[in-house]
Amino acid sequence: MKHLFGLLVFFVSVTALGQTGYKIEMKINGLRDTTAYLGYYYGESTYLNDTARVDTKGSLVFDGKKSLGEGVYFLVLNKTRIFEFVVGKDQFFSLETSTEDYIRKMKVVGDEDNRLFFEGMLFNGARNEEAEPFVKVIRDSLASAEEKKKAEESLKVVNEKVISYQDGIISNHPTMLTTRIMKSTRQIQVPDPPKNADGRVDSTFQFKYYRKHYWDNFNLADDGMIRLPRPVYQEKIREYLTRLVPPVADSVNAEIDRLAAVAKSNQETYKYFIWMCVIEFQNPKVMGLDAVYVHLIRKYFNSGEMDFWMNATMKKNLKDRADQLGLSMIGMKSQNLIMLDQNKNVRNMHELNSKYTILYIFDPDCGHCRQETPKLVDFYNKYKTKWNLEVFAVSADTSMQKMKDFIRDYKMPWITVNGPRSYVGSYQKLYDADQTPSLYIIDERKKIIAKKPPIEELVNFFTNQEKMAAASKPPAKK
Repeated sequence: MKHLFGLLVFFVSVTALGQTGYKIEMKINGLRDTTAYLGYYYGESTYLNDTARVDTKGSLVFDGKKSLGEGVYFLVLNKTRIFEFVVGKDQFFSLETSTEDYIRKMKVVGDEDNRLFFEGMLFNGARNEEAEPFVKVIRDSLASAEEKKKAEESLKVVNEKVISYQDGIISNHPTMLTTRIMKSTRQIQVPDPPKNADGRVDSTFQFKYYRKHYWDNFNLADDGMIRLPRPVYQEKIREYLTRLVPPVADSVNAEIDRLAAVAKSNQETYKYFIWMCVIEFQNPKVMGLDAVYVHLIRKYFNSGEMDFWMNATMKKNLKDRADQLGLSMIGMKSQNLIMLDQNKNVRNMHELNSKYTILYIFDPDCGHCRQETPKLVDFYNKYKTKWNLEVFAVSADTSMQKMKDFIRDYKMPWITVNGPRSYVGSYQKLYDADQTPSLYIIDERKKIIAKKPPIEELVNFFTNQEKMAAASKPPAKK
């Protein structure tokens, strides 16, 4: 995350063009002589947009010459969120309520969207109260099977009321923000899989159906979906790209580009979608998906696509990080390292003749390195011969003595060199090794085949690697 510091405040400051202003009048009985603030949600954060003085009668006005971005907003008093409301296409309306009960006493004038919003809150509240006793029975470990069955049937009836209510709103008010919010959280109803002619069921049918219809209720070009109490937009992106797309860089990149084309019709959603993808893949959990981050930076930032909101300094930071990652991705030829060992002999990583080379970058003062190095030593001693592998260890510290002490203390039997004493420049520009230890696996063609795998997984990795290599060999001629 350190490569992306300081960007969020600037990120949310860019607003859409073609704005015509807003005026939100409020009267809150029981409130007087204080200052109120207009707040809004943006992804996982909240921000203040406007300030108003409450007079002796409880009246206040928020107004501005530029329209507000659509979404859910809230009134703030004494650093506390009082109640939420929606700001849709109609941004000239009034709300009147009382401190006795802000929601139940709410009266909306001049905005159908907020009328639906508050009516929906009251309806949902009533249904929650109706459902509560049934939920208690279902969760009660002492309740009988018959009692739970009846409770589940009753709860189903309540849920059907909610769905019917929502269906009516969606049918009668399809363009309202309140309607779009309802649709955004609706689950995709996946049908039972059909049977093939032979009577068998396609086990992949439901997954394929869910993925195909995943975006049916959600418009990626609707920036109102960014300003919600729950970060639904971000959650939708994360679930789709990490659970419904194969964890292969080319597949993920293709889906990002396809979805970005949809979001692009709205600058606000375009920048938000791309930035959420950057956040998601800057430190990927799946090995090899750093290539997605590199793709994002090169296609959407280096190209100038994001220049409408990205400043030059941040753009350079992203480019520098992507350029560094771009030199050490899986599938690429490894960058050669030529450095001095503890005897001040020149050692060349690419001159190793082993089938596999493990590049191990460590720091003698790193506590985690002290935990991981003994594991690697044990692995090396057990499997060096079996898999014809060698370790090329790089010490990040300038001190030769610290390196020698570390070699001695941990009985490191392999080649160890001093990173700063390099003939090819800084290894940190050639390999993604901001954290230590960092480990790469390089094959006999000097190609990177694994990046930062846990040492505990090395046996499985090499076992599978050897199996794949054996399977790819042509059968021996008789």
